[in-house]
Amino acid sequence: MGTWRGLRMAFILGSLFMILLIIVYWDDVGGFNLYPLQDPKHESLHPRTTTGPLHSTSTSRALTSSRFIIPTTAPTTTLVPEETAEAAGEHTEEEGVEKQEQRKEETREDEEERSITAVDDREQEARKQRIMDVCSGKDAVEFPGRTRAFEQIPNRELDHLIVDDTHQIIYCYVPKVACTNWKRVMVVLSQSLISPSSGKPFTDPEAVPPDLVHNSSLHLTFAKFWRHYGSLSRHLMALKLQHYTKFLFVRDPFVRLISAFRNKFGRPNEDFYKQFGSVMLRRYGNVSGSLPERAAEAFAAGIKPTFQQFITYLLDPETERESIFNEHWRQVYRLCHPCQVKYDFIGRLETLETDAEHLLKLLEVDHLIRFPSGARNRTAASWERDWFRQIPMAMRRELYKLYEPDFELFGYPKPDSMLHQ
Repeated sequence: MGTWRGLRMAFILGSLFMILLIIVYWDDVGGFNLYPLQDPKHESLHPRTTTGPLHSTSTSRALTSSRFIIPTTAPTTTLVPEETAEAAGEHTEEEGVEKQEQRKEETREDEEERSITAVDDREQEARKQRIMDVCSGKDAVEFPGRTRAFEQIPNRELDHLIVDDTHQIIYCYVPKVACTNWKRVMVVLSQSLISPSSGKPFTDPEAVPPDLVHNSSLHLTFAKFWRHYGSLSRHLMALKLQHYTKFLFVRDPFVRLISAFRNKFGRPNEDFYKQFGSVMLRRYGNVSGSLPERAAEAFAAGIKPTFQQFITYLLDPETERESIFNEHWRQVYRLCHPCQVKYDFIGRLETLETDAEHLLKLLEVDHLIRFPSGARNRTAASWERDWFRQIPMAMRRELYKLYEPDFELFGYPKPDSMLHQ
């Protein structure tokens, strides 16, 4: 009897053990849900997943086969209502459209910039090729110094070639062709002028006082190389001309003359009155008696040079014998020697803004500096006819011959309407 009871007890315990194993097995494979805290509605939308080493299949089985059931933490999921999901989808779609439009706009801007750059590059090549043609004699325009070598140019005639060793730039400045602002740029790049307010070099060209930039001591020019480098100066010049980026800006020659006259003789200027104005008045003004000593006194008395007297002075052989022209009306080919210096960039005042932007990119300093947006010289090409109205035709033609090399070298059309009326 005792044996029978023992067998029954063993059978019952064995059955319970088998039931327990079945329960554990079905729970392990998902047949039962022993975790009342988990929302059964979520199970069909987001089946329970296991990630990471602590939730691997073998580990889960080991834990659930023990006497203690350790519940695993299900991944946190948040149901998005249908309306919210649709709104989010629409928002994402709108953002995608906006990004696509933004990319298209950026692509268009890049293409436009590349197109503009290509046009600018072609224009530069045309300007440089024209200089080469004129200097080689193809256009049959003769002028002093066309065929001489760079080594034959006297040092005193190299005083307009400003050198910036830091950025490897050489700039030939031409008065009355935005040279004040370009000198400001060179001062900032070379850090050659200290701002009194900050005690540091100027970083903004527009902040550089315009009256200071014309101080010759601020700029290192080729004319100063002999003093700095002695017998090595010409060798160093040749190296820098070979490796540095060289540029200049030019302007219609006759318009430049009008601008120079207006600036230096249209209002009292003591230096120019004493050195040039008084000479013009004595030679061509039929002034009786002595001239006022000061420009302000002369202008107040109505005594001042006329544009015709200025042109007569330029054409007078006596003027050329006395000295080379003042830099404000000296020909560009005499200031910058384009037949000896192979310029990498030739800018024009007539296209100053676009040329300046293109040049700063070429120099790789456009991220450091911007060309000043200050007031430009107001002398316009449309004024030529009015200014030359009182100039005899013979003088106009003679003046053109004097500046013909600049017209030809830099591609300015011959003013036929002024020369053949």
